[in-house]
Amino acid sequence: MLKAVILIGGPQKGTRFRPLSFEVPKPLFPVAGVPMIQHHIEACAQVPGMQEILLIGFYQPDEPLTQFLGAAQQEFNLPVRYLQEFAPLGTGGGLYHFRDQILAGSPEAFFVLNADVCSDFPLSAMLEAHRRQRHPFLLLGTTANRTQSLNYGCIVENPQTHEVLHYVEKPSTFISDIINCGIYLFSPEALKPLRDVFQRNQQDGQLEDSPGLWPGAGTIRLEQDVFSALAGQGQIYVHLTDGIWSQIKSAGSALYASRLYLSRYQDTHPERLAKHTPGGPRIRGNVYIHPTAKVAPSAVLGPNVSIGKGVTVGEGVRLRESIVLHGATLQEHTCVLHSIVGWGSTVGRWARVEGTPNDPNPNDPRARMDSESLFRDGKLLPAITILGCRVRIPAEVLILNSIVLPHKELSRSFTNQIIL
Repeated sequence: MLKAVILIGGPQKGTRFRPLSFEVPKPLFPVAGVPMIQHHIEACAQVPGMQEILLIGFYQPDEPLTQFLGAAQQEFNLPVRYLQEFAPLGTGGGLYHFRDQILAGSPEAFFVLNADVCSDFPLSAMLEAHRRQRHPFLLLGTTANRTQSLNYGCIVENPQTHEVLHYVEKPSTFISDIINCGIYLFSPEALKPLRDVFQRNQQDGQLEDSPGLWPGAGTIRLEQDVFSALAGQGQIYVHLTDGIWSQIKSAGSALYASRLYLSRYQDTHPERLAKHTPGGPRIRGNVYIHPTAKVAPSAVLGPNVSIGKGVTVGEGVRLRESIVLHGATLQEHTCVLHSIVGWGSTVGRWARVEGTPNDPNPNDPRARMDSESLFRDGKLLPAITILGCRVRIPAEVLILNSIVLPHKELSRSFTNQIIL
């Protein structure tokens, strides 16, 4: 028997995802046509022996989250439950706080997945590796180039045994080109080191504060408090993958993740990809169109386009490398490239909405998405264009490399601006 835990974070996280995270919790943002964490749940549900999937986070269990959980339970015929933390507890604090729920029914092992990663989730391969050689912690690792590895948790392994000898989270100098994917397989005994960290935090807190339970004692950072401390002690091992993997930290990385998932649909979900039909729009490459969307036959879509529920796409529209969200309208002959069009937004006739992609270097197989900041030297860096919810773009204007916050009605063109 197996279980899976998906760490979904909370509203104080995902600030780089704004203005898109104003409308829905970041884990429910649609990537390649389905909520981000549905890809995780689909992968977990395919592992033989999976009994339950738990979501742990600090979000209020509001209507979108509750509806999603209900739909996921029905679709995958598995219990999918949300466990809300009383305070943000870090990547390991929620696992320790809800240890009884995780270990109920005595699972052989449990997967732990971060919500903000895009992957082909080689969970069955990880399970095989774990069963061949049982250890408390098994990490999924992949490779990055020397400069980009500094943005991730870096793993030094024994090449013969794959034991993790050294682990450093976001080092200041190069340590290893193997990075942590944020996908793990833990044995039940993996919770003992978490208990040790909790007790140590409690003692440290009592030394500093008045007696009683220190409120910060429950905050446990898996990477710094557990992996770094236990590396080289024969407890942590790494399973390397050469499959697709990317972090989803910003809106630009969501667009890149959408491309990766759409290309995977060729093998995993061909029914989700739009086909070129007589009298239908022209489809180029991988495109997802929600069944309720209305798309004019003269529109040209793709590659890497995802069209949400109730979207209207007018005659002569050109869409490429973009996500169009629920209820948006693209009027006749608009051109939308490298952009995300928010919920219920309208783009007027002959308008052009365009961004600049920040994709990994295609000539470097180990290149990853750069999670750069929005600004450098006080200037907004060129990036994808984002229209927040219910934005109105007038006819015949250009919106280039800009971020438009929700409920704005624009009257002219904008370039390289954040419109507040």
